Amino acid sequence: MRKMINFVGPRYIFIGISLTVIALSIVFILVKGFNFGVDFAGGTMITASFNKTDLQVGDVRKIFSQADPAFANASIVKMTSITGANSNTRSLFDLTVKQFYNAAQKEKLYSAVQSVAAKDNLNVKFESFQTVSGYAAASLRQSSMWAAIIVVILLLIYIGIRYRFVFGIGALASLAHDLIITAGLFSMFWITFDSTAIAALLTLLGYSLNDTVVVYSRIRENLKKMHGHPIDEIVNVSINETLSRTINTSLTTFIVVFTLFLFASSVLRPFAFGMSFGVVTGTYSSIYIASPILIGWLEKRRKSLAKR
Repeated sequence: MRKMINFVGPRYIFIGISLTVIALSIVFILVKGFNFGVDFAGGTMITASFNKTDLQVGDVRKIFSQADPAFANASIVKMTSITGANSNTRSLFDLTVKQFYNAAQKEKLYSAVQSVAAKDNLNVKFESFQTVSGYAAASLRQSSMWAAIIVVILLLIYIGIRYRFVFGIGALASLAHDLIITAGLFSMFWITFDSTAIAALLTLLGYSLNDTVVVYSRIRENLKKMHGHPIDEIVNVSINETLSRTINTSLTTFIVVFTLFLFASSVLRPFAFGMSFGVVTGTYSSIYIASPILIGWLEKRRKSLAKR
């Protein structure tokens, strides 16, 4: 028999650490808030290309801010270069500014940027130009909120059908743990919080619940197979028996989403960020939050049944 890792022994230490991190995350969310993206706050996203490959973010900011002062505080990210049909290589930049431009204002901005860039013998093109009005952004925020509420309700219904009350409490605590900490990381690192971030959080809830369900199913099986053994021993054995599956799934998922976070465009980066850290918190909570919470409840239940 292979050596068992004692996961439940120091459970109070890890629960204390989690409560501290949750409290810190809530403070960041309430005090610092979120860096809402264009689709939640309204504004404009531009992908601009230049005929100079060694152009830097500071150079692009100078050009655009001279054309329109609103770009002085714009989010600008340099992307990989592209090669056109005539074999000319151009550098790409993603710009995000929280200002709405209609068709006429777009043409005025484009002309102004071209005029400023021409002074340095630069040719600029708008490869894409996407705008979101304040009304559309508010509507999208509301739709995302309802989507999140519906997902949580459906997950709670599933937990209620799949497990009895005591298991549902542990799963719910695990989901709340993952959601709050991951959202807190968005606020802490000031990562753009947009519809892709919401998608990451909702995907994380499903991923975390799936991980928790695997451990819970093994605990439920071992409660019958190891009848009479201490509850903490049964839970610890169950975690160890599912550990290899948990680690393998989490590690492979983490490698994919973290690589995406490092190399993806600014559009996908919030999703990749949320999933990268969400996978870590989801794995952690399945082991150190969802499962240990059961111990006290199951011990009380066993004692109450023994008195009957």
